Formats: sequence, structure tokens, C-alpha cells
Amino acid sequence: MTNNDDRALALPAFRLFLTARTISWAGNAITLVALPVLVFQLTGSPALTGLLTATEALPYLVFGLPAGALADRWDRKRVLVVTGAASGLVMASIPLAASLELLTVTHLFVAALGVSSLFVFFDAAGFGALPELVGRNRIPSATGTMVAFGTVISLIGPAAGGAIAAAVGPALALSIDAAAYLIAAVLTAFVHWVPIASPGADVPLTAAGLVSDIADGIRYIWRTEIIRWLTLIGAGASISGGAMLGLTIVAGVEQLGMTDDDPRLGLLYSATALGAFLVSLAVSRIQRSVGTGWITIAALSISWITQLVWAVNTSIGVGLVVLAVFQAASTLAIMNGIIVRQSLAPDHLQSRVNTTARMIAWGGTPLGAMLGGTLAEHFSVTLALVVCSLGTALGLAIAVGARLWRVPTLGALRSEVT
Repeated sequence: MTNNDDRALALPAFRLFLTARTISWAGNAITLVALPVLVFQLTGSPALTGLLTATEALPYLVFGLPAGALADRWDRKRVLVVTGAASGLVMASIPLAASLELLTVTHLFVAALGVSSLFVFFDAAGFGALPELVGRNRIPSATGTMVAFGTVISLIGPAAGGAIAAAVGPALALSIDAAAYLIAAVLTAFVHWVPIASPGADVPLTAAGLVSDIADGIRYIWRTEIIRWLTLIGAGASISGGAMLGLTIVAGVEQLGMTDDDPRLGLLYSATALGAFLVSLAVSRIQRSVGTGWITIAALSISWITQLVWAVNTSIGVGLVVLAVFQAASTLAIMNGIIVRQSLAPDHLQSRVNTTARMIAWGGTPLGAMLGGTLAEHFSVTLALVVCSLGTALGLAIAVGARLWRVPTLGALRSEVT
């Protein structure tokens, strides 16, 4: 059982921070369905629908390194507030353009690119803010709680998003996300925590200094063996994840027989949220009792098998179960990597280490989304998903080849560092 000292929810500041994030996630869950539906309605193209996912992932590859280094220098709370508010304004431009009959596919992609670019800086600040807010010993509890709340919203949000998009149109549904971003930014402004000063943060920033800061983060990742392996493994698995996400709507229409305005499309995303939620409740206990390496090997194995089943499935009921299991395994692997990084990295390297690792680990997402969309358009959804699942197989091969089963539990890893 977890001691009260380890419970992040015991902290009022964390509860307010969590409230703000939950409101934002509620809007995001609706957009998760409404935006690809809007693209598919306007174009009818699986390739462009898959390209949307690639567009949303691309900014991490471009801005991940400098964003992490800058967030370690800047006021992380201010970054969270400004990027959240700006995201709300960008998202609001879509329903506004639609109401004026000026909405185009180009506008959708530019808006998705803008929000995703802002997210890179938001994410970098969030990585560093969490240890400051809750303390190092509460990181597993805080991360698990945030994922649990986020996935509860994701259970309801996508289904609601599908229904709302069908009732009022996907463009208008996006206005909810815009409002959620703005409300969350205001609440975050009232969260109080004491920032941890970064060595050299008061030194004027130069191009050479920024490069040096980025290099410090990269060196730490490479020197820390378990973080290095988890990052490389994530890069392969993200190819498969990009294809799975980018082709969710397309698979629902072409394999499961839904229409492009079927409210049940939201259930596909809700199924994945259920899997993530169940894992989030258990991740702290799993990490206390199971070796970090075995967690990775088991999660990748299950993820690969379920991807292959999803590729040939034509039943909605079976599909929902498969998606839930897939996302449970995928989320376990992702959370395991994040918690390990946040638990081991020094405070002044938190943002750059985590954004750099996520940038590398997510590097395959746009490739998987584009490759999956292209293969689905010219061949079939089944072939696209099978081919892209090889990314997870590659990650599994790396994990076994590196003999990660030897890596101990998170607690033992922390003891070794301290």
C-alpha cells in the first residue's frame, strides 16, 4: 500500500494542477475524434487522414531539443499558461472559419501544426514542473494519477465527441476544445509551486549556450543505459503507434463497416482509453514489484500481438477489446519510460532529458502515420497495419538483444543513482 507521503493528491497545488489538465484533456478528447473526421469528410482520403497524425507529431522532431533546453531555463509555470492560452486561440480559429464558410483543409493542417508546436513547449515545461510540484518520491503517484484522470476523460470524451460531431458538425465541436484550453490556462496560473533553480539559468542565453544545454541532455540519456535503451525501443514502437492512431477512423470505416459520421467511431478511442486507465491504476504497484526490463518486454510482446489481430479484425466487439488491450500494453511501456526518466534525471536536466527522449521515442510516429496512410490508400488497411507493426517487433528485438530482463525494479534503480 502507498504511504500518504507518497500520494500526490494529498497536495492542494497538485489537485488544482490536475483539475486544469483534466479540463484541457476533456477538450482534447473531443478533438481526437472531431478533427480527423473533419479531414476525412472534406477529403475522403485515408492518406490525408493519416498525414494529419504525422503533422501533429512532426513538431516534436523539430522543436523537441531546443524546447527542453529552454524550458530548463524559463519559468515553467509561465510557459504552461502562455502555450495553453495560445493553443485555445488557434483551435478557436477552426469553428470561426467554418462559420464564415472559409474553412479549408490547409487551415486544418496549419492549425494542427500550430497547436502541436505549442504542445512541445508545454510538454517540456510540464516534465520539469511535475517534480518541482510534487517532489521526487511522489512522481509515480502523480504520473499514475494524471494518466488515470486523463483516461477517464478519454473514456467519455471520444464517445461524446463522436456524438457531438455527428449532431452539430465536427468544426463546431472543436470550439469546446478551444474553451477548455483557455479555462485550463487560467487555472494553471493560480497553481503555486517553488521552482528549482537550474545551474546557469541566470547566464544570458546564446546560440552556443543553447547547443551546450541540449548536448548535456543528450549525453545524460546516452550515459544512462536504461534510459538509452527505453528511448531507442520507443522509437521503433512509435512507428506502429503512429499507424494505429492515424488509421483508427479509416479502419472503423473500411474494416468495421461504419460510416464517416457514425457516432460509434468515438467508441474506438474510448476503448483505447479504457486500456490506458486500467494500466494507470496499477503502474505504481507494477513498478514496485516487477523489473523495469521485464515490464518493457511484456508490454511490447502484447502490443505486437494485438496489432496483428486488429489488422485482420472485422468485428466491432472484438475490435474494442483488442484496442483496449493494445493501449494497455502501449501505455505501460510509455509510462514505464517516462517515470524512469523523471525518477532518475537531475532536476536541472528534467525538461531537456524528457523532451529529447520523447522526441527520439516519438520519432517514428509521423513515419508510421504517413506510411500507414499511404499503404492503406494504395493497398489495404490490413497490409498497412501489418507492415507498420514491425516497428514494435523491432523494439521487442532490441529489448531482448539488450537483455533488459536483467534491469531491476524502479526502486532499485533509484537507489543506485542516489
